[in-house]
Amino acid sequence: MEREVLEVDVLIVGGGPAGLSAALRLAQLQRQHGGDALTVAVLEKGREAGAHLLSGAVLDTSALAELVPDYRERGMPIEADVREDRVYLLDGGGKIRVPTPPPLRNHGHLIISLNRFGRWLAGLVEEGGVDIFTGFAGTDILFEDGRVAGVRTGDRGIARDGSRRAVFEPGVDIRARVTLFCDGVRGNLTKQLVSTLRLDEGRDPQQYAIGLKELWEIRPGRLEAGTVIHTLGHPLRAEEFGGGFIYALPEGRVAVGLVVGLDYHDPLFDPHAAFQRFKLHPFVADLLRGGQLLKYGAKALPEGGWHTVPRCWMDGGLIAGDAGGYLNSFRLKGIHLAMKTGMLAAETAFEAVRAGDTSAGRLQAYEARIAASNVRAELYPVRNVHQAFGYGLIPGLAFSAWTVLTGGRWPERIRGRAGHERMQTLDEYYSHHPASLEPSNAVRPDRMLTFDKLTNVHYSGTRHEEDQPSHLLVQTEVCYTRCGPEYGHPCQRFCPANVYEMLREGDRLRLQINASNCVHCKTCDIEDPYQVITWVPPEGGGGPQYDGL
Repeated sequence: MEREVLEVDVLIVGGGPAGLSAALRLAQLQRQHGGDALTVAVLEKGREAGAHLLSGAVLDTSALAELVPDYRERGMPIEADVREDRVYLLDGGGKIRVPTPPPLRNHGHLIISLNRFGRWLAGLVEEGGVDIFTGFAGTDILFEDGRVAGVRTGDRGIARDGSRRAVFEPGVDIRARVTLFCDGVRGNLTKQLVSTLRLDEGRDPQQYAIGLKELWEIRPGRLEAGTVIHTLGHPLRAEEFGGGFIYALPEGRVAVGLVVGLDYHDPLFDPHAAFQRFKLHPFVADLLRGGQLLKYGAKALPEGGWHTVPRCWMDGGLIAGDAGGYLNSFRLKGIHLAMKTGMLAAETAFEAVRAGDTSAGRLQAYEARIAASNVRAELYPVRNVHQAFGYGLIPGLAFSAWTVLTGGRWPERIRGRAGHERMQTLDEYYSHHPASLEPSNAVRPDRMLTFDKLTNVHYSGTRHEEDQPSHLLVQTEVCYTRCGPEYGHPCQRFCPANVYEMLREGDRLRLQINASNCVHCKTCDIEDPYQVITWVPPEGGGGPQYDGL
């Protein structure tokens, strides 16, 4: 079919911290250097800037202070300055406060809503003359003679059966001299790019986690705004990686969440159920009891560290932010690294376009910039921390302490495995763990403190056009012939939004995909043991609405 073609100098895919920081840096460079103006465009799949952005979030302001030194004067939305850090070790009913390790000391940092921060940053980008196209998802990479030549946006108005509705509009081919891939953790285009160009050769497989978060309104005075609490232990077992967080906001609001490594062994483990159990701990329950749930969200995190970062430069393209795996799981922070890599990608692209050379050889300067920046200085010393937790909680904590003491000087590399490969079959796991074949942390929701997945989805603001093809592509034959008997259909548990249901029809089960529930966390694409689920963007604008999260 005939498609509209848009030509730009630099195309940025993704309107998160990395993409928006890249766009703003390009606008600044244009003002500083003058000359012929570069045309820059940002593609954002959410229906508005910030709609799909979710994080804890405690912001290290180092990159922000470099990009927007007067951010307070320019009205950046700040929830609270961090006033106090606490770390607790939880058991089934009690807690022990432990000294706050250096990576979790947040003095000078800010508690923010990433959603509101994204909206504010987008406003600065538009003031700088950069166009942001919201509601447009990149679905395919345009290649030309082996080089990245831009991106194709998704068609609109396709019915569930694949036919074209009356409102059908073909996607647009956006051709660019340099394309910056900032499409977030497990971004569909970056995934395609890494596979096609083999950008992960010689790298370890990425390690992921899922973060689940709720925003609550509680009675004022229970927790002072600016208090940051992290927890270890309950509800996770020693074999599972992760921990909880509680961030106190003004006006009696608190952000409560749980991060769980997607490299657990138990095929019946349910991260959402574990989160509900976290809220039942007396310490957390006493804080929330009598309060009201305001919002819910879930998002995957790339936690593998330095040795899992793919090659992020190629002919005509660069990768930045979570799409490249630039996150420090030891500090539980990635926003500042996303911003910094976006800024460095912008500087590299600007110079390349101005020089008329956007080859891989020229764009490789991005790698040198990262190596000389605080990105490598921060990530390299902690390159083995997440992998060490693959041996259990105690070895992981011991190695983390060693990393702090030695500055990460040894060992050079602990090899990791992809999380989905670590999930064991029912026979493998339960032959060594005497227990009934029931979800290991099932919770009966009371809808006051604990909630079922469907209720939580309601609080995520998720909305999709119903009459469209499913954006979750599943090889269903594997579900029936292998995954069910071997793993017990784990998609029903690792998905935090009740997208996957096994319904009984006569003497067999049928997989029902509730695609309209999807909160775009990407967990299914990551954690399925047979890797037969592929997440692709739905029709532009669909997904969660994370106002205030």
